[in-house]
Amino acid sequence: MKKILLIINLFFSLIAFSQNEQLALNYFDKGEFEKAIISYEDLLKNQPANSFYFQKLVESHQQMQHFDVSEKLLQDRLDKYKQPALLVELGYNFQLRKEASKSKKYYDQAVEKIKENPSNVYTIANAFEKKTLLDYALQSYKLAVSIEPKMNFNYQMAVLYGQSGKTDLMIETFLDESFANPNSTIMIQNQLSRFMNDEAEESFNTSLRKSLLLRAQKNQDIFWNQFLSWFFVQQKEYSKAFIQEKAIYRRDPESFSNIVNLAQLALEENEEETAQEIFGFVLENTQDQDLQILANYYLMEAKIKKAPEKNYPALKAELDLLVKKFGITPYSLQLQILQAHYTTFNMKNPEEGKTILKRTLELPLNKYQTADVKMELADILLYEEKFNQALIYYSQIEEDLKNDPVGHEASLKAAKTSYFKTDFEWALKQFKELKSASTQLIANDALELFLLINDNTVADSTQVGLKKFARGDYLLYQNKNKEALEQFKAILKEYKGQEIEDETLLRIGQIYEKLGDYTSALSNYQTIIENHKEGIYIDEALYFSAEIYSDLKDIEKAKSLYEQVLFNHEDSIYFIDARKKFRQLRGDANL
Repeated sequence: MKKILLIINLFFSLIAFSQNEQLALNYFDKGEFEKAIISYEDLLKNQPANSFYFQKLVESHQQMQHFDVSEKLLQDRLDKYKQPALLVELGYNFQLRKEASKSKKYYDQAVEKIKENPSNVYTIANAFEKKTLLDYALQSYKLAVSIEPKMNFNYQMAVLYGQSGKTDLMIETFLDESFANPNSTIMIQNQLSRFMNDEAEESFNTSLRKSLLLRAQKNQDIFWNQFLSWFFVQQKEYSKAFIQEKAIYRRDPESFSNIVNLAQLALEENEEETAQEIFGFVLENTQDQDLQILANYYLMEAKIKKAPEKNYPALKAELDLLVKKFGITPYSLQLQILQAHYTTFNMKNPEEGKTILKRTLELPLNKYQTADVKMELADILLYEEKFNQALIYYSQIEEDLKNDPVGHEASLKAAKTSYFKTDFEWALKQFKELKSASTQLIANDALELFLLINDNTVADSTQVGLKKFARGDYLLYQNKNKEALEQFKAILKEYKGQEIEDETLLRIGQIYEKLGDYTSALSNYQTIIENHKEGIYIDEALYFSAEIYSDLKDIEKAKSLYEQVLFNHEDSIYFIDARKKFRQLRGDANL
């Protein structure tokens, strides 16, 4: 019984002690330093050796400008525990009193302690770093290494160089360390990427690039090709990264994984020509069937995207031949899905598309593969205006893959189905939930359609114009671009000057762009720019116009439009791409 009572008392004592510790920290964080002093003094009575409590007590006195008290506390602790880092704290206490000569005296004494024992550098340099005394911290590390060459503080010193603004020294030190200890490369690249993303230091990227290229020229180790590839990927210069990956592969043809990953990254960033070049290289150099299927899939997808209607039958034959070549197996699943999609949306033969997918569903598939097939089947049913049947399949995927990106995609498509069938109330609820989806693309689509329905319902409670707009979007979904164009033109004529006008202009511009009529596309975007400056589609109109001018090689007009996105629309989803492309046109990428 006595043991139980002892354990209970100990338990409650620990709870009370923990609460006192939290209370002391709360006082300190809130700036109630007098109360913090009392609390930390009480805590130190129970744990006199606790360095955290002692440090907070000293800092509380310093905040109250009790410099004599904090000096005595530090000196007494130094006399008792002989901890050399306390010399840094004493020096800092004099620095706060603006007594520079005395503070320097203690800082120099701290550095001298490293001469007595190089291991003291760990606590001393750390103490200097905490006080942002970067030069003293660097001096400490350099001294320790000069005494004990086996010690290595390249990483710490490089970080300090960066904090001091000596980025060239930081780059060289980090690169030396990375080559000497490749296991630290990822950690070093994470540090470098923080500076690469800093807009205020545009020259940093140039310095890093030059240093990497110079090392690659002097030393033929593939390590530098790998580092350069990483650098160019961070810069989203995928064609340059591919040059490095080819060099790596030719000297070490073990794996295509990095090359395939690079191609997929290029596709995600709409660098389609680079992606095609990479997948072409894969096909030329591998006998691996999985890789061949993957490369052919992406190459066919790229061809389909750009093909004029007259080429559709030839592409259908090519796609059918690929599926025949690789067989009806789970391994060729994506090719089969692409075949069904193309047959439906390009060749206008949904019955054949469904036949392909129902055959595919008979294969031994995992739950993700099954979801992919069902998603395409639902898309085809939606194409046929069989809305309720499509919703059944989307709902099955949502149920099978809850809280998964694929499940979220099915949720978005279900919401769009409700939108197409003009069930706006239900669609609005779904889009509202999806606005906060973890997948940015889904969240952006949901937000756009939420605003479209919400704004136009407020402007027109009968939703007549919105129903016509949804019909136009559905025609676009069916890949019936000319019919959709006529639908949106009719809306523009009937609802000119009303809430729905700017999004209608945007849709018309996008269709003309898809059909290759860039003059008409630019005309519609320009109308938004001139007449709907306060509308939510102004950034799209500017960005899409810039993209067209960039493709047409009208560099000055493209630059001007990208620049307007940068200066006036920082919250735009196109801001990052606009900044990248503006810099490229300005010549930054070639520095």
